[in-house]
Amino acid sequence: MPARIVKENDLILLILDERKRWLLQARKDEEFHTHRGIVHFNDIIGKPYGTVVFSRPLETQGYKFYVLEPLPSDLAVLLRRKTQIIYPEDAGLIIVYSGISPGSNIIEAGCGSGALTCLLANQVRPNGHVYSYDVKEKNIKRARKNVEKAKLDEFVTIQKANIIEEDLDLEPKNVDAIILDMPQPWLAIKKVKKYLKLSGVLASFSPTIEQVKKTTFALEDCDFCDIKTYELLKRTYQVKQNATRPHMRMIGHTGYITFGRKIKQEENIYRSKKPLESEKFSMSGMPKIDGN
Repeated sequence: MPARIVKENDLILLILDERKRWLLQARKDEEFHTHRGIVHFNDIIGKPYGTVVFSRPLETQGYKFYVLEPLPSDLAVLLRRKTQIIYPEDAGLIIVYSGISPGSNIIEAGCGSGALTCLLANQVRPNGHVYSYDVKEKNIKRARKNVEKAKLDEFVTIQKANIIEEDLDLEPKNVDAIILDMPQPWLAIKKVKKYLKLSGVLASFSPTIEQVKKTTFALEDCDFCDIKTYELLKRTYQVKQNATRPHMRMIGHTGYITFGRKIKQEENIYRSKKPLESEKFSMSGMPKIDGN
């Protein structure tokens, strides 16, 4: 498949070097000013992703910028935000361990800036859908803008709702996964369980271990099984001739991700039955221990 052509208002990933990278909208007749000159979007529109552009004025600046098609991970990290985001590596674990795939229907509680929303929508398209909820109007507005910029709004519905207290007007009734990114996820589990299909996955992202404990106990009380919690650490490397080593700085902690699977609980009438009198063990005739 050939590289896509950059069209007017498309999102582009503009890279100068390892540290300087921007997620921009290619607007006709507009410019992007940097400390290394001015990038004209007219020099980019109509060219394929994967090409380069030089900053103007060419005679005094002329620095090379790379024009790439944004990956889902770029959308997650570089989209406009004011809240803490779920990093791509954590989002990847959520997607894989929740079994989210094209066609999946998902509930997301706590859309924030819409970073995870975009990653989920990119994964479920073309036939799936993300139903996202938040209690703050400013988060909803920002998330909607970011989802529209990523051209994923066809696969996302964002609404204001408190899932701890309110019932959701939701179709379909049995979603494939529920993702919680909220301060008190344990309070929502009993309420949202009814929207999740049997064997479906509930995943909760929390920054502190106290939240994890309460969430785990709530999952157990609500008859979830296969409950597990993970923490991911990512370390990058600087690669040089005869001087390759890990970078000195890294993100030491992002959060904990707790997963549980919904089951239909039944009492075990076989292992919990009382033994017959003849099955009981008798101590009659056994030697006594000294002193007893």
